[in-house]
Amino acid sequence: MSFPLDLFISALVTLLVVIDPPGAAPIFASLTTRSTDAARRAMAYRSVLIASAILFGFAAFGEPFLRALGISLDAFRVAGGIMLFLIAIDMVFETRVKRREERAQAVNDEAVEDVSVFPMAMPMIAGPGSIAAVMLLTSKATGPMQSFAVYLALAIVLLLTLAALLAAGPIMQRVGAKVEGMITRLLGVILAALAAQIVIDGLIGAFRV
Repeated sequence: MSFPLDLFISALVTLLVVIDPPGAAPIFASLTTRSTDAARRAMAYRSVLIASAILFGFAAFGEPFLRALGISLDAFRVAGGIMLFLIAIDMVFETRVKRREERAQAVNDEAVEDVSVFPMAMPMIAGPGSIAAVMLLTSKATGPMQSFAVYLALAIVLLLTLAALLAAGPIMQRVGAKVEGMITRLLGVILAALAAQIVIDGLIGAFRV
């Protein structure tokens, strides 16, 4: 059985855009300005580990959970695609970044020291969009090798997220706000196209006789 490279690339691009490792770095940096280097590293590892457990859990058991609720995969594809499309609109118009910054400021105002569970693990890494994305991608898998391709893509993105959190300080110094905004808008357009395709696939499946 050959490795499904097309599904792997699709999953990798989708998860990169939705989870947005470079976008998480400045938020994490602002949340941990008062922490020591050791505490910052510990929170980075803990954030990604918790988010990994959530996302891999939904990837493995999300479909049986939907069946138990009487929700078809096609219905979930349409709903998930719409959610991803809304995220894409936020990215294009940069409202997503503003909301993240407001959430980070609220946490700082409350003087919360450990931000690994909230807001980093949830909802910034394992949020509604990323949960929907992993469930949509695993619903496309028709065999063990395709499931492995999705899991591998998710693992790579989570490792990149960990690397971004660990290097949050240097990244913020080297990447300017204008470059970050340009990349965010470009990824938003790509995500919008992927979301539209997911909705189309869901509608075709739902109305197929």
